[in-house]
Amino acid sequence: MELKCAFQTYDWGKRGINSIVANLLKTANADFVLDEQKPYAELWMGTHQNGPSHLKNMEISLQKYIQENTNVLGSNIEIRNFGIDLPFLFKVLSINKPLSIQVHPDKEKAEVLHGLFPDVYKDPNHKPELAIALTPFKAFCGFRPINDIKKYLEELPELCAAVGETNARQLLKANNSLVTDALKKCFFTLVNRDSVMLYITQLLERLERKDDVYKKSLNFDLLKRLHAEFPGDVGCFAVYLLNYITLQPGEAIYISPNVVHAYLSGDCIECMACSDNVIRAGLTPKQKDVPNLMQNMAFDCSLSSIQKLLPYREDLYTEVFRPPVSEFAVAKITIPPGQPFYKLITRNSASILIIVDGKGNISSKTYCRGSVLFIPANEEIKIEVLCFCHPMLMFQAFVNV
Repeated sequence: MELKCAFQTYDWGKRGINSIVANLLKTANADFVLDEQKPYAELWMGTHQNGPSHLKNMEISLQKYIQENTNVLGSNIEIRNFGIDLPFLFKVLSINKPLSIQVHPDKEKAEVLHGLFPDVYKDPNHKPELAIALTPFKAFCGFRPINDIKKYLEELPELCAAVGETNARQLLKANNSLVTDALKKCFFTLVNRDSVMLYITQLLERLERKDDVYKKSLNFDLLKRLHAEFPGDVGCFAVYLLNYITLQPGEAIYISPNVVHAYLSGDCIECMACSDNVIRAGLTPKQKDVPNLMQNMAFDCSLSSIQKLLPYREDLYTEVFRPPVSEFAVAKITIPPGQPFYKLITRNSASILIIVDGKGNISSKTYCRGSVLFIPANEEIKIEVLCFCHPMLMFQAFVNV
């Protein structure tokens, strides 16, 4: 069954036809009116109340359809533990400017926050998430190795001032069990500031006079970009505290609860547990919640906080990314030119499939780039491939059981 999906116009999204979200909406929906001035940030596929999908050409939401036809979810006991709903939210993101530096609380803390502040934390659920790059994709993820942070503190008096001179000295001297407490003090002082405008402008002016090699070693271009987009924001100094990574198309990263992160640029497929909870730390005009941020954030300075997820191959054309959570997994399906037919691997749970490139016939109906399909559990799907010059690319989200 084809879905009509919600989209979000957050300010950080790419605008108009430059957004892959807008492109997918335009090719799959004849009634979609593209606004070149509007940011098309996210395509939402699922049943979340903030952007529910509907069965196309029918006056019924996907959630209501599932509730009236519970057999589509599958009979597996683990699947039934999630209730009469999809436990995941599937997305496409198109990022022009950085998202806020943030963490997502674990399930226990999410329930507490939802109970205390339901208008801010609207889901009693955790939000582990998986991002699969469609284009070169840049992000912050987790804290840098402590020796890297110390190196920056030794080299940048402006960073020391931003985190507090006393805190910086304590962290430089700290080792073993004392490192975490010292880093917490540095980060707490930084995110509690209203602005670090003076320190950033001083640093940029000083680096401007240096040679290109030195500038590159200190991520001058990234710092300059963040400051241009969020002048004086405390999150600009995340350049020296958080890991800065680039995913190439097809690479994936898993963000577990409590890991600090921020997506900076690029396009990706994203899947997460069905939640929209965010605790923000910087690079945002929105509300920051520093007390809950500090309670929830993991101050792990090992590279294990960068959880690049490698897929395993199910058949010649399908590879699956399985994060360490039961709510979701994502299959990447690439059918090469010249392959006339392909039978999707049958899933024992309900799934959502999006065609990112190419087109094909399913049960005598043609689906093109941007088409989103809801597939009941155990449904056999055979695709007649209609693109012969380039691969057909699809992604499918389902329960990870």
